[in-house]
Amino acid sequence: MDYFNCLDAFVRVAEVGNFTEVARQLGVSRSVVSSRIQQLEEHVGVTLFHRSTRNVSLSQVGQSYYEECAQLLARANEIVEGMRNTRGSPSGILRIHGLPGLVLGHMASFLRDFTKKYPAIQFDFVVNDAVVDPVKEGFDCALQLFAPISDDLIQRRLFPVHRVFCATPAYLARHPAVQIPHDLERHALGLYSRYPNKDRWVFHSPDETVEVALTPSVKSNSIHFLKEIALEDMGIVCLPTFVCAKEIQSGQLTPLLTPYWLAPYWVSAVYPRTQRNLMLLRLFLDELLLAFTPTPVWDSALVSEGALVLPPDTDES
Repeated sequence: MDYFNCLDAFVRVAEVGNFTEVARQLGVSRSVVSSRIQQLEEHVGVTLFHRSTRNVSLSQVGQSYYEECAQLLARANEIVEGMRNTRGSPSGILRIHGLPGLVLGHMASFLRDFTKKYPAIQFDFVVNDAVVDPVKEGFDCALQLFAPISDDLIQRRLFPVHRVFCATPAYLARHPAVQIPHDLERHALGLYSRYPNKDRWVFHSPDETVEVALTPSVKSNSIHFLKEIALEDMGIVCLPTFVCAKEIQSGQLTPLLTPYWLAPYWVSAVYPRTQRNLMLLRLFLDELLLAFTPTPVWDSALVSEGALVLPPDTDES
């Protein structure tokens, strides 16, 4: 019996709740995972899971020992990682889930610099807007805007995401001026569909707070598509600055309502409490923080040009 692999299978099945998915993550057959669990149950003399044709759930004894086993396994993996890395450069594979808006346009240059420093660390990047459970999906980390979907996940804030309303000079030349938030109600709007505020928007300035109900002409779960709509002179869109900073600086898009700001969201790293590549993940996140904080380069450029006003205290906005 390979005690370490059996414990690993136990913890993974407890977290994921599915033998087939654990087998996929480990790159083995389902029967191998089932055999490892069975060996462990025979070794300790108790039933660790309740099984049915559709569900796998921890038994009372399994629930009692899961957390201790998870901590033990995480510590064992950390020790093994440390032993491997004493030979030289840290090595291994990090599987990351990331937002398209952040990854496309910014992550490649970051990885170029990161892999120069840590050439033996490899990456498997999955890029889409979905809010995922990194445990169930087999990711070491998810870079996302919204809160974790499980209390069993750790959330580490990385940097704020500021948003601006903007449009092309050609569109603005043909339509009424936008000087206050309520002026947006007279325009064709393109808005991101997954913000939790729905169609209620709250604008802040040093002098007032204004709430406006906005009805978009176009909703989309793709901020890149919304940017294309704006660049086609179709209307005003609200975009994160990491997506539109270059177009604003080049004059392709004009920022609107610059005396006002919207409360920022945060890009966070969300990862399992029992992270198996903790040392590699710490290196990745530490370098990410150094590269993009305290104020990301795309925001500092817009602030210096007067195209963006930051909240007085971003940490508490």
